[in-house]
Amino acid sequence: MSLNIIHFSWRGRTQWGVIRDGQITPVPGEFPSTADFIRDNPIDMLRLLDDPQVHERDVALLSPITHNQQFVCQGANYRRHMIESGMNPDTKTFNMIFAKASSCIVPSNSNVVRPKHVKFLDYEIELGLVLKRDIREFVKVTDKNLHEYIAGIVIVNDYSARDVQIPQMQFYKGKSYRTFGPVGPYLCLLDPSDIAQLAQLQLTLTVNDQVRQHDTTRHLVYGPAETLTELSGVHDLAVGDLLATGTPAGCALSVPSPTKQRAVSLLPEQTKWALFLKIQAKRIQYLKPGDVVESRIRSFDGRIHLGAQRNLIVEEQ
Repeated sequence: MSLNIIHFSWRGRTQWGVIRDGQITPVPGEFPSTADFIRDNPIDMLRLLDDPQVHERDVALLSPITHNQQFVCQGANYRRHMIESGMNPDTKTFNMIFAKASSCIVPSNSNVVRPKHVKFLDYEIELGLVLKRDIREFVKVTDKNLHEYIAGIVIVNDYSARDVQIPQMQFYKGKSYRTFGPVGPYLCLLDPSDIAQLAQLQLTLTVNDQVRQHDTTRHLVYGPAETLTELSGVHDLAVGDLLATGTPAGCALSVPSPTKQRAVSLLPEQTKWALFLKIQAKRIQYLKPGDVVESRIRSFDGRIHLGAQRNLIVEEQ
């Protein structure tokens, strides 16, 4: 059965702990990175810890993914999100992979800072997979051996500056501003018996208490096993690294249909992007200072729950 882990600061110390019903049992030892924690703390050993010493409300949350881990992402990986992104899910036959800078990772309750030059700040709730072992060569990952590669799961919000990402064709830059990667609050460690639940998780994101995104992981186009197999052929991964698996439909971004895109492609570059920005300016869904974004992921039966993220959008000073 899964077990929730929290990374926190309390009484001047950075610690890890097992959290149950808001009560935290600290894990003995010092673990500077997510990798160190996962390597040294098998889930069966952590289950034996049951001496609550502090309540969650009395600690300062930290991200369960530390800055010395890689942050790899999938794009357009839910069918409806592909359609709203101007892609035809029946003809797109590739897995879109990109990276975010690990310096954008912040605790789950952090303020998200919108840079002064960014007008179109978007949200993207995602399920994050946390690696259990190093991958240094091609491996064939299947649903049967997936438990050997995934230690646990987390909530990720892939905040994106669309007016940088799209016109400049800069996924890395547009998605990597500091604070653009809240993670947590919990790292949910999984047993082999929990792996089947990865296809049965509900993702819900609200802005000012209004639902903007809601979907389930059963609608992922490229699943964890398939994606890790593909990544292993081109990219070294390590224990504790983070793979964000894509976001459902409901983002603020508005992308023209493939037919309109073909027509617009004939326009001069400056005219094309001016038109794009004009269309986005009409989208009231983009985030503004003062907006509150909340993200939740849980299984249908409630046995897996990753807590709740809450981010206040603020303007860069």
